[in-house]
Amino acid sequence: MISISASHKKKYTIKEAIFKVLNDRNEPLGVKEIYLQIVEKNLYIFKAEDPEHIVRTVLRRHSENINVKSSSKTKYFIFLKDGTFWFKDKSYQENNHKEKKPEKEMLPYKEITELQKKFNVIFKKNLLKQLGSVDPEDFEDFCRKLLVVYGFRNVKVTRKTRDGGIDGYGELKIGIATMEVAFECKRWAQTVGRPKVSQFRGDIQGKFQQGIFFTTSNFSKEAKDASLQMGAVPIILVDGHGIVELMMEKEFGVEKIELPIYSNALDLIFQK
Repeated sequence: MISISASHKKKYTIKEAIFKVLNDRNEPLGVKEIYLQIVEKNLYIFKAEDPEHIVRTVLRRHSENINVKSSSKTKYFIFLKDGTFWFKDKSYQENNHKEKKPEKEMLPYKEITELQKKFNVIFKKNLLKQLGSVDPEDFEDFCRKLLVVYGFRNVKVTRKTRDGGIDGYGELKIGIATMEVAFECKRWAQTVGRPKVSQFRGDIQGKFQQGIFFTTSNFSKEAKDASLQMGAVPIILVDGHGIVELMMEKEFGVEKIELPIYSNALDLIFQK
């Protein structure tokens, strides 16, 4: 453990200031409490716009039960269940610790990530809604292009000939072998049931080694149960949400915009 002088005239680093606050109070404290004590006792002069965030960063980087990308190999603290921090090598009974509510850690960065999650939910919903409004033939062509993006070769749409009721077929090379795959596309709003899956399997049995069933809606439990059966051609089911996830994964029909986010860590430079 770092040795701290009792004199306030000492010029502390952030870590040393945190140590002194915890030693003086002799109890686990939250980030805000530690920060306010450092300021009140004039243990460290912060230069950052968000000094409390700097204290939080140092505590998290040096806590043995918190894993972050910028974690330090040297661990001094431990993060307790009630949201406070204490010395990792100094025993303390959590049951004897005064019950405290965890500090609400709503940093600007966290707010941004929460907004991103909400944006993605709305974005996916609107994307799926748009797919559900395209012409059925355009949706078939969309599925063909999606398969090409995923590495399928010689993908054809059979809408003109209606070859055995399937919407298209292609090849997927796996190692040194090539698998013949057929696909079916349903731009539907209602749930796809087992009869449609069974019919599709019947159309491709003996002709293809696998089937892929796309729909902008969803599949019933019975349809999902029937997709994989012993001795029958396996049918891969891709519902509307699955299609959108594939689009985002391959950036097919969507563009990803990178927004760099910076965090003020100037005080870390002046640590010794």
